[in-house]
Amino acid sequence: MSRILIIDDDRDIRLLLSRFLEKEGYSTEEAEGSKQALMLLRKSKFDLIVCDFKLPDDTGLELVQKIKVLDHECQIIMITGYSDVKVAVKAMKLGVYDYVTKPLYPDEFLQLVKEALTNKRSPRKKKRSPVNKYIKGSSNQAKQVFKHITLIAPTDMSVVILGETGTGKEYVARAIHDKSERKKGPFVTVDCGALPEQLAGSELFGHVKGAFTGAIKDKQGSFEYADGGTLFLDEIGNLSYENQVKLLRVLQEKKIKRLGSNKQVKVDVRVLTATNEDLIQAVREGKFREDLFYRFNEFTINLAPLRERKQDILVYSEHFLELANQSLGKSIKSFDGPASTKLQNYYWHGNLRELKNVIKRAVLLCDGDQITEDHLPQEIANPIYTIEDPGLSAEVAKSKNSDDLKSVAEVAEKKAILEILEKTGNNKTMTANILKIHRKTLYNKLKAYNIEL
Repeated sequence: MSRILIIDDDRDIRLLLSRFLEKEGYSTEEAEGSKQALMLLRKSKFDLIVCDFKLPDDTGLELVQKIKVLDHECQIIMITGYSDVKVAVKAMKLGVYDYVTKPLYPDEFLQLVKEALTNKRSPRKKKRSPVNKYIKGSSNQAKQVFKHITLIAPTDMSVVILGETGTGKEYVARAIHDKSERKKGPFVTVDCGALPEQLAGSELFGHVKGAFTGAIKDKQGSFEYADGGTLFLDEIGNLSYENQVKLLRVLQEKKIKRLGSNKQVKVDVRVLTATNEDLIQAVREGKFREDLFYRFNEFTINLAPLRERKQDILVYSEHFLELANQSLGKSIKSFDGPASTKLQNYYWHGNLRELKNVIKRAVLLCDGDQITEDHLPQEIANPIYTIEDPGLSAEVAKSKNSDDLKSVAEVAEKKAILEILEKTGNNKTMTANILKIHRKTLYNKLKAYNIEL
């Protein structure tokens, strides 16, 4: 029987958790603070520790360091009444298995306890870095997404993740994989939007030597690489009709055939897909197979754009600040008030991807302890339009002098490019044709406006 130590200065919470865990077959002991917990740890061994961040005689992080000296293998789950990305990252660095915020949902918490005990000899810290860790926001939309991830992960259902470019669809897919029964298996990502049509079949299903010009040796496809794990197909709407047929057959038969081969290979793969397109409309227009759509659309997760969940912006900003500090070897502590306000009010066309790039640039420019407005790009420090007023106004344009009119024109041009890209499903050739510019010119403008696809 696994032994669990619960550390919390709130007697009611300790009692509630003890009763719940004992009902599930675990043995529990309680401590109200760091001192009492360390006394128990010196006397006996525990498989798991559930520890509140705020304690009367230590912080949770201080206690974790002391626990790791006494028992390096013991798993720790830290709970807290508020979400703080910086604390979460520090906790993971110290070897905490996971960091969760109140209120605790019984099914979600029990699953986490089981995962922590199952992975006792493989702490999550070694499995993945904070770079790949899914960060839960504090908005209602973010909480709903996390609830759906927790609900769907233990099943083997196929999931479609919908959202604009840069909303973090791959992070959601990784979170589903990490919480699933397949977490010890591979997680393989394929960007269908970046695959040339003639090579998509080889990338997905593999090929044998001589199957086509350039096939100089046998190659495994993504389905074989993902065997026993999860395959994430991003921008699924870009697959050709021929490859859609092949994909449907694989999903139905759970077998693949490499290009140029008649031999069938059995695969055990969970497929997660993502798109920023309206696939239902694509089905109506005959661009996407209806039977394939319903085959992998057993569950849908919708990711709202960042501008629609304003309270998450600073949560993710703190996370990206920590990552940028690690990447650039800096130790910027925070954002000042005006910079925080500017970040929260900006429209964020590129969502999380754009925010991450902006924060990394600001960290590079910053030579003090705090990021200020001066470290932010001009379009954020002095926006033409914001979350509250996303449109260009004639009054704003009229009030600008000749130098600022150039900025107004650039903002309008960026907005037009983004709108056409959205309508074409990020098809650059089609976008360039609609805008009546050369494809190379479009690439230059994408680079100039920091638009990543």
